[in-house]
Amino acid sequence: MLDEHVISRAIIERYTEKLLSCLSQDVVIVGAGPAGLVAAYYLARGGCSVTLFERKLSVGGGMWGGGMMFNEIVVQEEAKRILDELGVHARHYESSYYTADAVEAVSTICSRAAQAGARIVNLVSVEDVAMEEAHVTGLVVNWTAVEMGGLHVDPLSVKARFIVDATGHDASVIHLLARQGWRLCTPSGQVEGQGPLWADRAESATLLNTREVYPGVYVAGMCANATFGACRMGPIFGGMLLSGEKVATLILERLAQAS
Repeated sequence: MLDEHVISRAIIERYTEKLLSCLSQDVVIVGAGPAGLVAAYYLARGGCSVTLFERKLSVGGGMWGGGMMFNEIVVQEEAKRILDELGVHARHYESSYYTADAVEAVSTICSRAAQAGARIVNLVSVEDVAMEEAHVTGLVVNWTAVEMGGLHVDPLSVKARFIVDATGHDASVIHLLARQGWRLCTPSGQVEGQGPLWADRAESATLLNTREVYPGVYVAGMCANATFGACRMGPIFGGMLLSGEKVATLILERLAQAS
């Protein structure tokens, strides 16, 4: 016989246990799009404690919708090996182009990240960064519903050695830093803003721009291009996958040097 009280208690206790484990991490990633999910997978596989916060109900970012709601994505030859590693089926189209089902890609990458040990927490938004002197020590978080409802509810904070902003075009964490007057490692010291669609140039720029933009804060995916003033790329996702892999590699190297 099912007991509603036991069901409710199980959800509350297990979620609380999960949330408590997220309060102090090696890495916190903001934004569960393709770059954020891939980064979470490689970081967790590399032995990091990593939590990924997503403000929406669903993960996957722009990858869910493919191009104009045709839920098929394109990746180039260089990035196909990541899909192969994660177990996403990719079909050759022509030349160095491959296609994959967007729903399979998102669900598989998310599953692999979670199975590797990454904590993925949805419906949570980042309100602010936590600072000591000029060093980012973590993030200030609240329920997305609080933000949407305009409610006056104080947030909580999570501690992290490194932050990854993978919030896409919004570059949410980086904008928070810039608005508060902290100088970024960009030509102007501010968020440069994204350029128009130019897939070839944008894909290479995504990987180039995946790097540390403020001490302890990295950018990945479309957020990297929005931060450094590069173009957007539309529904080709190889750069996103490679960016997630690169940012994980950079942070794993930093952690190894510090140990």
